[in-house]
Amino acid sequence: LSSKLVTYDKDYFAKLAVDAVMRLKGSNNLDHIQVLKKTGGHLRDSYLEEGFLLDKKIGVGQPKRIENAKILLANTSMDTDKIKIYGSRVRVDSLNKVAEIEEAEKSRMRQKCDKIIAHGCNVFINRQLIYNLPESIFTDKGVMAIEHADFDGIERLAAVTGGEVVSTFDRPDLVTMGECDVIEEVMIGEDKVIRLGGCKSGEACSIVLRGASSHVLDEAERSLHDALCILTATVKEPRIICGGGCTEVLMAQAIDRQVESTPGKKALAMSAFARALRQLPAIVADNGGYDSAELVTQLRAAHASGKNTSGLDMYNGTIGNMTELGVAESFKSKLCVLLSASEAAEMILRVDDIIKCAPRAREGGY
Repeated sequence: LSSKLVTYDKDYFAKLAVDAVMRLKGSNNLDHIQVLKKTGGHLRDSYLEEGFLLDKKIGVGQPKRIENAKILLANTSMDTDKIKIYGSRVRVDSLNKVAEIEEAEKSRMRQKCDKIIAHGCNVFINRQLIYNLPESIFTDKGVMAIEHADFDGIERLAAVTGGEVVSTFDRPDLVTMGECDVIEEVMIGEDKVIRLGGCKSGEACSIVLRGASSHVLDEAERSLHDALCILTATVKEPRIICGGGCTEVLMAQAIDRQVESTPGKKALAMSAFARALRQLPAIVADNGGYDSAELVTQLRAAHASGKNTSGLDMYNGTIGNMTELGVAESFKSKLCVLLSASEAAEMILRVDDIIKCAPRAREGGY
């Protein structure tokens, strides 16, 4: 969060991210945390909503609030059944037969809606569109219908509410419906969204991001997603290590001690690996605009004198105690970075030669 757009409100967003991850109660399923972006206001106006927010609309004339909701999640076509053969045509010799065809289509849709209502649901959420006829049928029966919940939205709803997505409705006894305490329409800024409170999973929450423009919101979402991923990894593996280049210098020191007792060419490879590790604090110092050679040598001297928690204090451009400054990194994240870099270097070293095409000859002698 320190190097991104939200750096000025990093304490606020850090608490927001921690509260969201702690609600997962160890499940670490980020699908239960939804990030909803709404333009308007300041970044500081962002907040954590204890529930699931769906950026969709409720059907016309349908109830805007339902308690003890039984939710049927579906991915089915809710328009009239059309002939699915390309180029096919139906010819009739009178308008009465056209009306009969339309009535047959409406009758099939009524039967489909009756099967859906027979499941005992009071909320119907469909991935596809819901046209006027089925919407009016649901309205007459007092069922809340929500249309066009995209694929990610419907899958996330299934995970949060404990239901399953269905496409056919002939066997209600085999269908698992989602549950939540309340579904209601709420206002965020100038927009209306649907809030699902008290979901069956219990861990569901939504982070509402506010900002002046879509570019600000996109950058804030990327920063927050990185923080959420690091936090979930830390919950799985709670061990932390000192940051600021402290760990890299310690690892390089340990390798250098082994080099002294290692014969053969292995010692050269180990020395090169230690130099590569010391490049990481040098890059951090360069990015901060400081003299990397001066700081890295000071850092090595500090570790040689037994100060094993020393690292780069980038606020003052000096060497500081990382434990006192609170500069820490996730052990899991650091381990993945180290292993990935080592494997990438090994793959490059395995390349014997590079074959490339000859450059295209220029025309006209130029």
